[in-house]
Amino acid sequence: MRISTQTLYETGAARLSEMQSGLARTQQQISAARRVLTPADDPVAAARALEVTQSQSINTQHGVNRQNAKSALGAVEGTLSGVTELLQDVKTSVIAAGNPTLSDTERGFMATELRGRLDELLGLANSRDALGNYLFSGFQTTTPAFSRDPVSGAVQYDGDQGQRLIQVDSTRQMAVSNPGQAVFQGGGQDVFATLNTLIVQLETPGTAGLEATLATANGDLDLALNNVLTVRASLGSRLQEIDALDSVGEDRKLQYSQTLSELQDLDYAQALTQLSQQQLTLEAAQKSFVKTSGLSLFNFL
Repeated sequence: MRISTQTLYETGAARLSEMQSGLARTQQQISAARRVLTPADDPVAAARALEVTQSQSINTQHGVNRQNAKSALGAVEGTLSGVTELLQDVKTSVIAAGNPTLSDTERGFMATELRGRLDELLGLANSRDALGNYLFSGFQTTTPAFSRDPVSGAVQYDGDQGQRLIQVDSTRQMAVSNPGQAVFQGGGQDVFATLNTLIVQLETPGTAGLEATLATANGDLDLALNNVLTVRASLGSRLQEIDALDSVGEDRKLQYSQTLSELQDLDYAQALTQLSQQQLTLEAAQKSFVKTSGLSLFNFL
């Protein structure tokens, strides 16, 4: 069977086009520093690279979540540090109030001071985070955690018992808040009620019931301090866990990067050698094609 000149021409042209495409692909690989530019280049490696990239993205998001969790826990810890100092100061005042040489007027001054500390404590209990959310209201983040009756002075909790959770790792959700009722009115005491009772006693002339009230207040303040310190210990434990998860996350990040490099990165030495070979082969094929087709190289180009 005779092969026509047209068929030979078309076959040669197709072969040249294929070689030019291969050369262009190698040049693109070198320019992008990537071996796999499209799934067609290596379907198995491309599929695996997609899986690793998705895992890498999830790992990055968990890292962002951990920073958010650290910020939230840090805000609660900072507030409770202030609460701890305040309660320790109040305990000092309770001890001082037991001095039998104090007059009614002097005890009244102490009551006024303690009212200021009660206002300060209520302010701490209604602290907000950087986004304006109330720290101790549970899920009711737009509602102040505590409110005070203007007549009786009694403080009530207006939040709920929810704990906000953040996904800090693939298998770990971490609580980044503590309901205020458990913090300020838990552990067998109500620190607001303790201060209110103490203030009323110090404002009352005479010493009737003073000793018993001070003893009760001192014991309740110990319970309140222990409760707050327990919460702070839990916060510290969670912050330490985040640091540990950050370390694991950084290791995963490195592993994913290495895996992607192995799957996608280009071997420059091999690619440059291949590019040189392709250029030489293409030039030889072009000359041969021009010679057999009767065209000049200028016409071909």
